[in-house]
Amino acid sequence: MARVMGVDSSTQSCKVVIVDTESGNVVREGRAPHPDGTEVDPAAWWTALESAIAAAGGLDDVAAWSIGGQQHGMVALDAAGRVIRPALLWNDTRSGAAAAELTAEFGAETLARRTGLVPVASFTITKLRWLRDHEPDNARRVAAVALPHDWLTWRLRGYGPAGESALGPVLEELVTDRSDASGTGYWSPETGGYDRELVVAALGRDAVLPRVLGPRESVTDPDGRRVGPGAGDNAGAALGVGARPGDAIVSIGTSGTVFAVSAERTVDASGTVAGFADADGHFLPIVVTLNAARVLDAIARLLGVDHAALSDLALAAEPGAGGLRLVPYFEGERTPNLPDATASLLGMTLASTTRENLARAAVEGMLSGLGAGLEALRGVGVPLERVLLIGGAAQSPAVRTIAPAVFGMPVEVPEPGEYVALGAARQAARLLGA
Repeated sequence: MARVMGVDSSTQSCKVVIVDTESGNVVREGRAPHPDGTEVDPAAWWTALESAIAAAGGLDDVAAWSIGGQQHGMVALDAAGRVIRPALLWNDTRSGAAAAELTAEFGAETLARRTGLVPVASFTITKLRWLRDHEPDNARRVAAVALPHDWLTWRLRGYGPAGESALGPVLEELVTDRSDASGTGYWSPETGGYDRELVVAALGRDAVLPRVLGPRESVTDPDGRRVGPGAGDNAGAALGVGARPGDAIVSIGTSGTVFAVSAERTVDASGTVAGFADADGHFLPIVVTLNAARVLDAIARLLGVDHAALSDLALAAEPGAGGLRLVPYFEGERTPNLPDATASLLGMTLASTTRENLARAAVEGMLSGLGAGLEALRGVGVPLERVLLIGGAAQSPAVRTIAPAVFGMPVEVPEPGEYVALGAARQAARLLGA
């Protein structure tokens, strides 16, 4: 009876699950918080990982492990394996101008074809350009660039700065996977390799980058355990819920993500659909919306109810909310690209303006925004057959009931779970033939 460990090192926290490969059940788990902010010292992630592993009962009976984590964050290392500066996370927007510069230099269509992406501030390539332009002394010290899950895998395998690790700063032992590499902006889904010209354009020179392992390749840790390539968080979630080609995953958290497992790569010069890879040898085109569960939060506060009561109100109204329509761009919007937009409530009449209709309009408006992501995926040729609905708001009865009509396709809601960590555990189990 083998056991494996899966990790989700997210923006907010580190989650660890220990899974029995025979039954597939989680037998132990642990969690530790991460600090807030858009830049974080990676040492905090390492401390949280150690704490979460300890809370999950340790690794003594674990035969293989894998780490999933937040995408895009820039971990810059010097030749001695030391972190040069706090990591810039996906949600750090200071590199917005750098994204525009890179797009102007190479062209959106060229970059979409070469990397699957058109640069925005969240991607690693823009953070490297920002570092080059704003912290040139730090940029000159960069010997290697890793992503959060790459760096944690390296450290847990025993590598790191001299005096802090058993095996020392062997930068060539950095490894990653296709999914996380595909979110950097300097990896090619077509060739499966790094686009070194783009690395040089961003940083000013080349650097060591993690070796990209295939979905079933592995390395080892000092105790001989098999170590999987890991995954970016969305790819890990897709693996965790068992998504297959034809599936779209709609995740309703603070923001919304709409992504699909696709047998073919996508190219979208508009930048609406980012052409990521998945953790299983396919591709993972993705659309991000800014307004998701926060739409329901705002209307629940306005009505003075909790989320359960908001759901009851929404289900008491007729479909279409009597003509009341909420355009839910409370924080601007990324899909469509309307950064300065605001929310609007339309169709208000004496008959339509009721608490029930307002609650229904909130749910329908939020889901319509996510539905625009599904349409964007269809627009680049991704075949969609069903939706897997995950995230905190997916537990709302109103959301679950209304979603199929808004999306126009079957919707399934998997049992709540730590899908990124479970996806990493599933990857680790495959290394053992489970």
